[in-house]
Amino acid sequence: MGNNYYGEIKNGYIKYWEQEQDIRTAEAKVDDLPRVRLTTSAGVVELELYENEAPETVGNFINLIEQGYYDGLSFHRVLQNFMAQTGCPKGDGTGGPGYNIYCECLTRNDFRRFFTGTLGMAHAGPNTGGSQFFITFRPTGNLNAKHTVFGRVTKGLGIMRKIARVNPDNPDAKLNPDTIIKAEVIRKREHDYVPRRVAS
Repeated sequence: MGNNYYGEIKNGYIKYWEQEQDIRTAEAKVDDLPRVRLTTSAGVVELELYENEAPETVGNFINLIEQGYYDGLSFHRVLQNFMAQTGCPKGDGTGGPGYNIYCECLTRNDFRRFFTGTLGMAHAGPNTGGSQFFITFRPTGNLNAKHTVFGRVTKGLGIMRKIARVNPDNPDAKLNPDTIIKAEVIRKREHDYVPRRVAS
């Protein structure tokens, strides 16, 4: 479960972790979830994507990766013992792909929860996500059912912890972010991955 803390154990979060372990065991038996490799300036990180519970978010993510969208983008927001965020083409947290996708955590009852090394969609409100995502450094139960969980780090969590700390909300911060050199899909299922966009 990683760097858990007393408050979440007290609130019964350990129950969710046990459920998550059961899901991962079942997934390992089938062994067909999409996987992605992020080559970053800090090292290589591999991800497994939760297509079963977040197919639209995963579809959008894979579609963007295959366009080369994430190559060269920075980790523009990295907060100690919380998360690292990337996916903004402007590098300041205000950019996106030019469209929004739906928050699947609001429409599905089988949504996954946040643990250490979880991938979550960043957004400014319901159904406003597009390309920005974050990776958590600890369980963050306060984000459950607010941000769609769509994968986890399977290799390189230690690399993620080395990503340069960047707090854009601090005007005194010296911004020298790490970057995604290349994002690539290393496994996917045999169908097209096309994002379902929020109607404008």
